[in-house]
Amino acid sequence: MITTVSVVVRDYDEAIAFYVGVLGLDLIEDTTLSPTKRWVVVGRGAGARLLLARAATPDQEAHVGNQTGGRVFLFMETDDFARDHAAYSAAGVRFVEGPRTESYGTVAVFEDLYGNRWDLIGRSKPSRASAEAVVQVPASSTFRIFGPPFPSDRAGGSTPSGWCFTMPTAGRSGLWKHPWHLPVFPRR
Repeated sequence: MITTVSVVVRDYDEAIAFYVGVLGLDLIEDTTLSPTKRWVVVGRGAGARLLLARAATPDQEAHVGNQTGGRVFLFMETDDFARDHAAYSAAGVRFVEGPRTESYGTVAVFEDLYGNRWDLIGRSKPSRASAEAVVQVPASSTFRIFGPPFPSDRAGGSTPSGWCFTMPTAGRSGLWKHPWHLPVFPRR
């Protein structure tokens, strides 16, 4: 499991001010290791954390704000896209792509104080009907669950195909309950 990702920064305190004060992450640790080096970790809840690593060489300084060559580097999920988009905008966060709807939810691209690109993502909430399937399973080698089409299947006037999940039962029978985010395959 990846737990921490390094972000090269120019200055510890200005980075803390942005990631904690503007983006609302928690300051998890700020430990002085030497007169010029600190161990600064920010994050939220049980999610991945960022180690704010101050650039110490000219090569590292050249990569501040461009750790991925201009591609989106980090992904921030929110339970209220409109609230967080408005709050970040009001705090001066620069959005380089406005909100758009994708099959997984609403997304907008913003830059942190150094220019690293982030996706702000508000996940779509599936309907109860598509959120889980509970099925009676015989003790056969596999079973299939068929579900309703996803909203994205309806785009462009195509015929919705729905989804199918196939799973080995390993000789077990009984009730099986599966969340919506399991791997899905088009119904054949």
